[in-house]
Amino acid sequence: MNDKLHRLEEWMKAQGSVAVAFSGGVDSTFVLAVARKALGHKAMAFTVKTPYIPDWELEEAKQYCVANGIRQVILQEAILPELGSNPVNRCYLCKKHIFTRLRNEARNEGFACLVDGSNADDTGVYRPGLAALRELGINSPLLENGITKAEVRRYSAQMGLPTAEKPSYACLLTRIPYNTTIVTSELTRIEKAERYLASLGYANARVRHHGNLARIEAESSRIAQLADPLVSKQIIDYFHHIGYTFVTIDLEGYRSGSYDTALKNEHHEP
Repeated sequence: MNDKLHRLEEWMKAQGSVAVAFSGGVDSTFVLAVARKALGHKAMAFTVKTPYIPDWELEEAKQYCVANGIRQVILQEAILPELGSNPVNRCYLCKKHIFTRLRNEARNEGFACLVDGSNADDTGVYRPGLAALRELGINSPLLENGITKAEVRRYSAQMGLPTAEKPSYACLLTRIPYNTTIVTSELTRIEKAERYLASLGYANARVRHHGNLARIEAESSRIAQLADPLVSKQIIDYFHHIGYTFVTIDLEGYRSGSYDTALKNEHHEP
């Protein structure tokens, strides 16, 4: 397996300098760590702050860069008007806009190569944002070197990265049904709800937002714990406090991209 890591390091060196689109997640942290190891100060991080990226994730990204002496540029972005109704192609629209800006900012800093953290598993799931990256000529070194999510986690543990066991985390727009108007205050409510669940030990849980109803997706093995009267009472009280009227547990458990599954089912209707 270390052959892949060696090839990735050599790939980084061949670029001369690398700007990393850095969210603080498992994949981009690993990419940044390898780039820094291979290129030293010729690697830097570009992080985007938007209303649909949780504040805690931005803070973790900042802390990692400070702790490792990595230069980081943080760019502010509002919600694009095109994303206001949470369209089915939101990921494509978002990636196209944000990575166009990132590419320009990277070039202004003297970096010819901008990379992201897409891995070899991302081609097998619904990832419309990948098309935008390809159109813009953004490199995905993990994908290009055949490195999977499981391998990213193993390498990260081997390198002592703090994200080796960090749960995967998509943007908050994925918590809202497609073709639903995006309201910033509701994004904040979702973030608060998920952070509260994490404080209770449910870091992998998702809060799918349906207006005044919160649908909690948790790992199937933990649904019974969530339904325990003592636990559920705490959750219900807090969710009511932040503005939800109804709180439900999804019996199917956590599914990455569960709204995408519904979309596929609709497309298969006669």
